[in-house]
Amino acid sequence: MSLLRWTRKSTRTMAEELNRWGHSISADTVGRLLEDMDYSLQLNRKVKEGPQHPDRDGQFRYINRCGRAFRRSGDPVISVDAKKHELIGPFKNAGRTWRRKGQPKRVNAYDFPSWAKGKGIPYGAYDEVHNEAVVNVGVTHETAQFAVESIRRWWTLAGHPRYPRARRLLICADAGGSNGYRRRAWKYRLQQLADQLHIPITVCHYPPGTSKWNKIEHRLFSFISLNWKGQPRVSYEMAVNLIGGTTPQTGLKVQATLDTNDYETGVEVTPSEMEQVHLRRHKKFPDWNYTISPR
Repeated sequence: MSLLRWTRKSTRTMAEELNRWGHSISADTVGRLLEDMDYSLQLNRKVKEGPQHPDRDGQFRYINRCGRAFRRSGDPVISVDAKKHELIGPFKNAGRTWRRKGQPKRVNAYDFPSWAKGKGIPYGAYDEVHNEAVVNVGVTHETAQFAVESIRRWWTLAGHPRYPRARRLLICADAGGSNGYRRRAWKYRLQQLADQLHIPITVCHYPPGTSKWNKIEHRLFSFISLNWKGQPRVSYEMAVNLIGGTTPQTGLKVQATLDTNDYETGVEVTPSEMEQVHLRRHKKFPDWNYTISPR
């Protein structure tokens, strides 16, 4: 009758302790009794999101409103984000694949980064209207410059062919990471992209702590994870092919590219450079919503 309700002790350990207390019982009986009392071995479940931002609901409504306006005018709306970095080499990947009995794929016993050929950094841009995406796989660092280059590649491969008369672009992004709303390098690089495309770029950030609601997570990345489960990414070519070969029944189409550019970390954007950014903050939640116009 103690306060101990959840335990990770094995049935054998519990049986030994009960026997010390004078109760003659076996480990099998402990297991049956636990099952009768509706106990089971359970994993942790990620459900606690922490305190919600007071403007969370208002920002989601604003993102939806902006998205509808862009779609009505025939202008592109994309969701962007970076997927978890992956070690490239013969490393274990969760999941199972069909193989002959007793012939599993042999991989390294340890996931030491020093044993890897490098790391793959998939950054995706997802067009929810046409259910299409372009994933740019980087090989060095996830920086703001890499994020904007990934969006540029989406525009070249899918955006411009789909929207040849686009007058503007809406990007829905997380609040942190390489495309965080506080990163000056992100805004500075977007200015260069707007200059190149000759159209204004509007960015709406999801509120902090709500990245799992980003459409790219459950409409693109989840299917990539399913497609390559149990498949060690032994080379960059294989990683790119597995991403590009993602073809779920939802009709999703994915193009994947390998980005071998070297992106340096710690590159500072000076105040004078930021003054050259033609940034207009929106009246509604100006930190999260802004438009960068071409110079």
